[in-house]
Amino acid sequence: MSDDRVEKAADGIESSVVSLTARLHSAPDGQAVEADLRLLEALLFAAVEPIDTQTLRDRLPEDADVGALLARLTRDYSGRGVNLVRVADRWRFQTAIDLEPHLVDIKEAPRKLSKAALETLAIIAYHQPVTRAEIEDVRGVAVSKGTIDVLMELGWARLRGRRRTPGRPVTYGTTEAFLAHFNLEDISDLPGRDDLKAAGLLDPRLPKDFEMPEPMMPDALTNEEDPLEDEDDPNFFEDFLEEDEGDRA
Repeated sequence: MSDDRVEKAADGIESSVVSLTARLHSAPDGQAVEADLRLLEALLFAAVEPIDTQTLRDRLPEDADVGALLARLTRDYSGRGVNLVRVADRWRFQTAIDLEPHLVDIKEAPRKLSKAALETLAIIAYHQPVTRAEIEDVRGVAVSKGTIDVLMELGWARLRGRRRTPGRPVTYGTTEAFLAHFNLEDISDLPGRDDLKAAGLLDPRLPKDFEMPEPMMPDALTNEEDPLEDEDDPNFFEDFLEEDEGDRA
């Protein structure tokens, strides 16, 4: 996230907190606001998954200022062992990142993705909505069915629709689970060219006219896509190309 976005977000939180604090000290219904704050805190604590703002509004009284309440909780929990964070436009409590080394005890063995799967995931993230043929065009090699299967089983990639081109190939995109796993608030927070170059992940000999794609994840289908038919099975892939043994995930 850029410094400007961080600064604007901080200013917004501070403004909301100041407004809510003034209401607590001056309004006769200060106790009601505190009750709303306690209910909001309980909802977030008890949730097994991140909660979107609209769901919180539905569960709180009609006159509750959910935005201001979230801003105050965010401020109150900043610097603590547990923080209130927004991930993929949803809210959740999570342990502070700097305490992670002290909390690891027993955990599942991570499933290491192959180079092919990582490259395919990156192409989907930066080029979505994208078809399998377009993924292969970027990678320069055939993409095995198993590679995309793995990404869909992890919940990081999904079928979006069908491209309005001959053959009507399906298009792929990332999911909210992808954002949550990589701790991204929005797909636009993916690192750009300068970030990747600074991290040593781009070849310094890249041509001067090289451009990074602008990542986006539109919720609605684009003008180039049609919705999937009812008979489409998300676990079925219509491209029966022979798998490349050297490209297995």
